Amino acid sequence: MLNQTSVTEFLLLGLTDNQELRPFLFVVFLTMYFINVAGNGAILMIVFSDPKLHSPMYFFLGNLSFLDIFYSTVTLPKMLENFVFPHKTISFMGCISQLHFFHFLGSAETMLLAVMAFDRFVAICKPLHYTVIMNHQCCTQMAGTVWVIGFFHALLHSIMTSCLNFCGSNQIHHFYCDIKPLLELACGNTDLNQWLLNSVTGTIAMGSFTLILLSYFYIITYLSFKTHSCSMLHKALSTCASHFMVVILFYVPVFFTYIRPASGSSIDQERIFAIMYTVITPVLNPLIYTLRNKEVKRALVRAVKRKPHFERT
Repeated sequence: MLNQTSVTEFLLLGLTDNQELRPFLFVVFLTMYFINVAGNGAILMIVFSDPKLHSPMYFFLGNLSFLDIFYSTVTLPKMLENFVFPHKTISFMGCISQLHFFHFLGSAETMLLAVMAFDRFVAICKPLHYTVIMNHQCCTQMAGTVWVIGFFHALLHSIMTSCLNFCGSNQIHHFYCDIKPLLELACGNTDLNQWLLNSVTGTIAMGSFTLILLSYFYIITYLSFKTHSCSMLHKALSTCASHFMVVILFYVPVFFTYIRPASGSSIDQERIFAIMYTVITPVLNPLIYTLRNKEVKRALVRAVKRKPHFERT
């Protein structure tokens, strides 16, 4: 399990070598990180404190917000540190740990979005059985399964990557430790690692995305045949709009990074795609759900009104 390697640390080259850009990028990404933590933290707080949001849909939304906070926390603090300090090193075990938690939280979010799509399918297509099917125990089990599969999926990659021999360059052309950049630095045969990345990670991503597409296909088909009112159709689809926007924002860059052949993308392109799903998407998620969801907006208003009351007491 322990790797036989002469490399004890890696050098994260980051986003740019331009010294003049680094202070500006530091402020930009620090601001986005604060917005991410504040926005998702607010959703997490109201979902668990407001009784009106104690439903399966918002239970999963709370899980998504929790994931988004820590998903960015895995990569952004190290990136911000490298903008300020000249030494961009990360220890071997620190790199493997970052890789593990990045894929743990990333794969969990991939599957959670599929679970949320299934929840919308049951709510719209089987409304009379919704409370029976999506009971508290079922929701907890589905969320727990997502977290467990994500953990062991990441553990597989972290163990297999730590077993590789790194005897050459230690420069990672990225702002965090990921499997593909590390495979490029490995001295030995990486065919098994590449196969696991394509098959296991690909299966989780494509399987989850397929379930999302099937859920929306059945929702649209059901509404087309069962609902003859345009207003009712619009209302039903609007409940799915926020989730679908999040799916597009998350899955498109992930597909370009992990599903597309390595020869079809450059280092700069992969960095841009990585910024989209590690930084931008977690920032936009709370904005999408608060701007398009009336119940979340009302809960935020109630939370703000309660705060002065608590301060007076």
